[in-house]
Amino acid sequence: MISYRFRMYPNKEQEEKLELSLEMCRQAYNILLGELRKQIVTDKAQIQAILPDLKICEPKFKQVYSKVLQYECYRLFSNLSALAHLKRKGKKVGVLRFKGKGWFKTMTFNQSGFKLREKLQLSKIGEIKIVKHRQVEGNIKQVVIKKMPSGKWFVIIQTDAVRKMECGTKKIGIDLGIEHFIADSEGNFVEHPHNFDKYAFKLKKAQQDLFRKEKGSKNRIKARLKIAKIHEKVNNSRDDFLHKVSTDYIKKCKILVIEDLNIKGIIRGCYSGKNIVDASWGKFMLMLDYKAESAGCQVIKVNPKNTTQKCSRCNKLVPKKIWNRIHKCPYCHLKIDRDYNSAINILNLASGQGLPEELVEMKPLPLSGQVLSKKQEAPSVREE
Repeated sequence: MISYRFRMYPNKEQEEKLELSLEMCRQAYNILLGELRKQIVTDKAQIQAILPDLKICEPKFKQVYSKVLQYECYRLFSNLSALAHLKRKGKKVGVLRFKGKGWFKTMTFNQSGFKLREKLQLSKIGEIKIVKHRQVEGNIKQVVIKKMPSGKWFVIIQTDAVRKMECGTKKIGIDLGIEHFIADSEGNFVEHPHNFDKYAFKLKKAQQDLFRKEKGSKNRIKARLKIAKIHEKVNNSRDDFLHKVSTDYIKKCKILVIEDLNIKGIIRGCYSGKNIVDASWGKFMLMLDYKAESAGCQVIKVNPKNTTQKCSRCNKLVPKKIWNRIHKCPYCHLKIDRDYNSAINILNLASGQGLPEELVEMKPLPLSGQVLSKKQEAPSVREE
């Protein structure tokens, strides 16, 4: 399925209806959760059968399209299945909680209740102006309405269209870092954009301004929206960067090799955790996975142990601290950027995990190719 995300511009009356629908969805979810807790044996059909009675007991529920309320039953049992899955994996989980006022940000029109022309028509809400900046392909299966913390409204249109991305022919190992967001086995570097740092000062001032506002006042609401807009800008710039980098690598690679990182563990044990969170390694790897699946590209994950410490030429361990940015091998006298050395080791490790031996370079690759954003010339390989 393909998802299209468009900005919505509801008028005042339509926005009130959207807000009411979100609130009714939240209340329906809480009522269904309350009934679920009373059951000794879980029965989904019995829980869903409560929805018609809600409209009789509370007429406000009639103002919401029936399919939207039915989806809240699906959401409830989907959340229950997710908790059960985590429990089976041995993780400690609690119970589903009731949702407080303002917690619900999305509602879903599944299968019916919507029409898309120049405007988006939603049942019991009306025709809403949207910015359709590209053509929607395929049959529309589902429409998700989302309210952002900044107050903006978006529609996510999901269709059955299949978009095939073309992959390249290269075999590249990727090392994710902080100083360089990416160093690959061809000697190309993509610099960390540090999106959060660009807005850190504005965010600090906005948070100080919020702290001075009286709780419950309109000025406090305005100050909160200002902070939400700053966070939204950070997220948008980060996502834009990640999409461009991941798409570029998929388009030029047939095989991509990355480290199977325990990102949460790295953040807990690292003094520069903020920069790692800002880099969004997990989101980047997720983008690579689904784009590679669409393009027919293979993503191989390898064990990250000693990829930085091992020499890519002689395979001897060369211990180095985090601040040692150059790999200097005392055995074969290889001098090279440590991230570039690590990227070559990552590619070499793939020989035992689905990449044929003959496709793996067992020595530093020659420098070639264009970088994706900023380019830093890779230190040349030389003998000492």
